[in-house]
Amino acid sequence: MSNDAALRTHLVKLLTGSEAHADFEAAVQGLPAELRGKTPKGAEHSPWELVEHLRVAQWDILDFSRNPNYQHKKWPDDYWPKSPTPASAKAWDKAVKTFRADLKEFCAFIEDPSTDLYAKIPHGEGQTILREALLIADHNAYHVGQLVLVRRLLGAWK
Repeated sequence: MSNDAALRTHLVKLLTGSEAHADFEAAVQGLPAELRGKTPKGAEHSPWELVEHLRVAQWDILDFSRNPNYQHKKWPDDYWPKSPTPASAKAWDKAVKTFRADLKEFCAFIEDPSTDLYAKIPHGEGQTILREALLIADHNAYHVGQLVLVRRLLGAWK
């Protein structure tokens, strides 16, 4: 395996694996619907806020990475939901499903040998696809950790 292929494999594993901590799948699995909008004492966000923020931020990074017509979002307003509670169980399910699909799409982008991991993104300010992959991994790990903590505080973590 070439160094380039090995790097791509490691990046995908970093984005999707759970070698050092719980992953997104474990963090959302089996969370009762009645707890998705609860913000426990000592926490800043509800599970819904964290899941929706993960989805929006990941999509934003994916969009920035490949869309020459990318439009910047306003921080923090465009990155966090307006309500701590999902509008419905369908809204929760859609956010989880979309997060998974966007992650799969980003991984396919990384695995594509025609994607130059080191080239500067033309509409960026020096960022590369490699940097964006590491950013997604770092951001997701941070907020998945928060989601696990919120579940613990709610008494809903195994």
